[in-house]
Amino acid sequence: MNNTLKQTPTTLWKCGKCGGELQRGSVKASYLGNDFVVEELKCLNCGLVLITEELALGKMFEVEQSLEDK
Repeated sequence: MNNTLKQTPTTLWKCGKCGGELQRGSVKASYLGNDFVVEELKCLNCGLVLITEELALGKMFEVEQSLEDK
């Protein structure tokens, strides 16, 4: 049996606006006057945030639905 750890390649994301490196960190998101904090990729140079499909279709969708139901 092979006990060697498998390493997955790390994808280095670049900012589409300025070309800077993206790093994961806390980001405040706002929707219809409501704020929530999420961990997302953010450009170290200009601050542009990458909104992943998971966030857009997950938590943001849930917040949108709960606000529209009110």
